[in-house]
Amino acid sequence: MTQIKLELDAKNHGGFNLYENDVKLGMMVVSLTDEILTVYHTEVDEAAAGRGFAKLLLDEVVKYTRDHNLKLKPLCPYVHAQFKKHPELYSDIWLKAQGEE
Repeated sequence: MTQIKLELDAKNHGGFNLYENDVKLGMMVVSLTDEILTVYHTEVDEAAAGRGFAKLLLDEVVKYTRDHNLKLKPLCPYVHAQFKKHPELYSDIWLKAQGEE
């Protein structure tokens, strides 16, 4: 069974971690403030590559961002690429860098 859990420390740094049968196979490293969720990095274990886990993580992060009325700052290359490729899916939550179209 695949599960994604948000696990943060006292400073609201941590990640959305993906587990399958209680084994951690992927993560999105994030930080959280009252208004902004910043994604720094996405990583999926090599043994789990090609199974769509990065997209599952992205979907969960996007859902969390919307559910909590936040903006998402995509510093992670994977997340940023997905936002640029499909801006219509993310325009409501995308906190763009200054000068970014």
